[in-house]
Amino acid sequence: MDSVIFSFIIAAAAGEQPPFLLSMLPLVAIFVIFYFLLIRPQQKRMKEHQAKIDSVKKNDKVVTGGGLVGKVTKVDDDYVDIDLGGGLKVKAVKSTLSDIVPPGGSKPAND
Repeated sequence: MDSVIFSFIIAAAAGEQPPFLLSMLPLVAIFVIFYFLLIRPQQKRMKEHQAKIDSVKKNDKVVTGGGLVGKVTKVDDDYVDIDLGGGLKVKAVKSTLSDIVPPGGSKPAND
């Protein structure tokens, strides 16, 4: 009985290889899963962010990548001038803006 089981295992191990397409199926499935769960949503967020940054105009309140919050005073193709308050103005690269703060979107600090 043991020799029958042993010979069956050897026969199965010496059998044919699965077709190439069948062996590639798990890799294709993994790529499809990664595309729909990781790559596609990230591309969508990048497009939305780029559209938001391209729509920056004078008097918008913005947040820079470094966390500075200020009001846009001038917009160029690649740069924005930001008034941080107290007479402090900086020039920032437009692509480093993180967010545009909606009007009335923040509460006063002492409430």
